[in-house]
Amino acid sequence: MPAPETQAKRGKTMKAAVLHEVGKPLVIEEVMIDKPGPREVLVRTAAAGVCHSDLHFVEGLYPYRLPVVLGHESSGIVEQTGSDVTYVQPGDHVITCLSAFCGHCEACTTGHPSICDGRETRRRRDQSPRLHQEDKAVQQFANLSSFAEQMLIHEHALVKISKEVPLDKAALIGCGVTTGVGAVHNTAKVEVGSTVAIIGCGGVGLSCINGAAISGAGRIIAVDRVDNKLELAKDFGATDTVNASGTDVVEHIKEMTSGGVHFSFEAIGLKETTEQAFEMLRPGGTATVIGMVPYGTKIEIHAADFLQEKKLLGCAMGSNRFRVDMPRYVDFYRSGRLKLDQLLNKHINLNEVNTALDQLKTGEVARNVILFDTS
Repeated sequence: MPAPETQAKRGKTMKAAVLHEVGKPLVIEEVMIDKPGPREVLVRTAAAGVCHSDLHFVEGLYPYRLPVVLGHESSGIVEQTGSDVTYVQPGDHVITCLSAFCGHCEACTTGHPSICDGRETRRRRDQSPRLHQEDKAVQQFANLSSFAEQMLIHEHALVKISKEVPLDKAALIGCGVTTGVGAVHNTAKVEVGSTVAIIGCGGVGLSCINGAAISGAGRIIAVDRVDNKLELAKDFGATDTVNASGTDVVEHIKEMTSGGVHFSFEAIGLKETTEQAFEMLRPGGTATVIGMVPYGTKIEIHAADFLQEKKLLGCAMGSNRFRVDMPRYVDFYRSGRLKLDQLLNKHINLNEVNTALDQLKTGEVARNVILFDTS
């Protein structure tokens, strides 16, 4: 790594929310951000959603090197571009995506850029870090680190959008919407007229419900333990709701549907609800796991169910092709089909990020969005 004084000449400082220790609050402090390399873009962050996935890393349910600036659901305005960047220019409005793609590996060239390993979109260890404090590297989270006033990212981690779209709403497309809607359209490929159950009505689950409605599902069953979230689910397209408190969810849904659903989606990230999603399928049905089940957890299912052609699918960020998908989602929003306004709970500032993370633990809010000064 270059000496601190050398690095300081190349970059500048910004405010960011840094996780120094698992289980501890994020600390708002100054972090140095480098200048763009040849294929990198410096983005002034406009808005960043506070997502349950961020909470998983705060709580240590998934390991990550520390210290790290969290945040991965964001929008912004391009400030500066590297010498080889031609896709965007300063002043462009963009949505970021953690699924940074190289464009030429096997995953990318076979139409699966969401599972590109991304090695070529990160800086090598023999290069200066994108983020640091004094002589210590600060880790960049999910190629982005959007709980900060600026982001320095690879050009393949963003998509250009119309300046007419509100950036606070656009940020939601950066993760929760793309994951939920994409799980329906890209991963499971929900069919018109089918019966769908969604377990968990947070931001991703509500987007999944919205995606099922856009796909023309005939019956959409929302499952949660919080009544006001079940009521909200109706605004996103749910035709039925089930409060899971004190209820055998699997048996209840099988009774409602005369044998089970065609498609189910787990949008919480728990062993129990993942197993329930598989158990509530009718023969030939497909269960898709969207939630981040804690690292190391083993899922138990009945092997004999495979003889009924039931399927259990994994899902990485809605199996997205985000350079194609996100502009389409913007169009869905502008035509009134994608419910971004209803998804946003409230605006907060960066200093309130820990409160927003705590609220995720209660499960009573869909999305709080951090707004930054882009003037």
